[in-house]
Amino acid sequence: MKIKVLMTGLLAFAATAAFAQKSELNNAQAEYDKYETSRGQKLTAALAATSINNAKTSIDKASANEKTANLPQTYALKGAIYSSLAVQDSVPATSTPLYSTAAEALKKAAELDTKGEYKALISHANTNLAQWNLTKGVKEYQNKNYQEAYKAFDSYRTILPNDTNAIYYTALAAANYNNYPAAISNYSKLLTTDYKGKERVYQDLSTIYLMSKDTANALKVTTEAVAKYPNNTDLRRREIEISIQSGKLNEVTEKINSAIAADPKNKSLYYYGGLVYSQAADNAIKSLKTAKDAAAKATLTKTRDESMAKATEMYKKALEIDPDYFEANLNLGYLLLNPAIDSFNAANKLPASKQKEYDAMMAKANTQFEAARPYLEKAVALNPKSAEALGNLKTYYLGKKNNAKATEIQKQIDALK
Repeated sequence: MKIKVLMTGLLAFAATAAFAQKSELNNAQAEYDKYETSRGQKLTAALAATSINNAKTSIDKASANEKTANLPQTYALKGAIYSSLAVQDSVPATSTPLYSTAAEALKKAAELDTKGEYKALISHANTNLAQWNLTKGVKEYQNKNYQEAYKAFDSYRTILPNDTNAIYYTALAAANYNNYPAAISNYSKLLTTDYKGKERVYQDLSTIYLMSKDTANALKVTTEAVAKYPNNTDLRRREIEISIQSGKLNEVTEKINSAIAADPKNKSLYYYGGLVYSQAADNAIKSLKTAKDAAAKATLTKTRDESMAKATEMYKKALEIDPDYFEANLNLGYLLLNPAIDSFNAANKLPASKQKEYDAMMAKANTQFEAARPYLEKAVALNPKSAEALGNLKTYYLGKKNNAKATEIQKQIDALK
């Protein structure tokens, strides 16, 4: 009988010891649950602070006890508690160790939780880690520490790989510290998601390709973007710019003319047509400066004149649809101003002995200046704070030898600085 009583006592002692060992883990869970229900509310803020600190005390004891130290619940709960403390701690020196402890615990929890009993708790704690990285990334980015911002955002993205904001912030930070491969990878990934800002992503991605001197892919993604967002003026302008850089002026001209045929009331398409033909004229003018062969000069002169005429026609059609289209007024005024400047300069280079030729050339210049004037004035009226529009109008007055008006316009330009 004594042996039986002794055995009963030993069993009771063992059960009590096991309960004592487990009680710290249970207490940590209970205190963490209290924290979760009371946090974020002013009335219960003090209770939340007490609960999370009590939870930390208990989980530290459970982690130190050999009977509970290696339980998946212990690691999952430790990760949840420490990640919560890290998120609410705004001091890097103290929050970083909390974050590291949480990350290590959660990694171990994921390995041990083979049955998925603590999957929800682990996921919630990982969200805390993602939030910590997001907060750190934003601070680093605001301080222009782009490499550190990239590291933080990339950790945020690694934890939440399907979070589109995480992907975007990672791409943005990578681009700002010139890690172009990482930027391209993340921007490209973003285009496969349901991210709502894809138009901006296409614009940024094309810029990164250009900065990487990859005009082929820059044009490829921009062309894809224009097909998806045909009414986005910035994307279409970018396609034209890259096409010009890539020497694909004819291709983009064909695209614009096809688009106009399909949508003849779209003012922006005529504006882009004006841009393309203006560029063709500029290219011809540049080539004329170095051309030596008479036949080549004749061909280039014809191309210049025809391109300028087409550009003028396109801008005027845009203005027929919308007379207050600032960019079309600005560009048409500038386009018409250039030959006036050329005539003016040519006249002033003539020797004094050629007065008759001078008078004829100045008369031509005056006619050309007057052709530009309505559009120059309209551009300034539409946007009186445009230094470019004001500069063009000042040039007109200089060409007309109205120095008083030119000085007046210069004062307006100076006031913008």
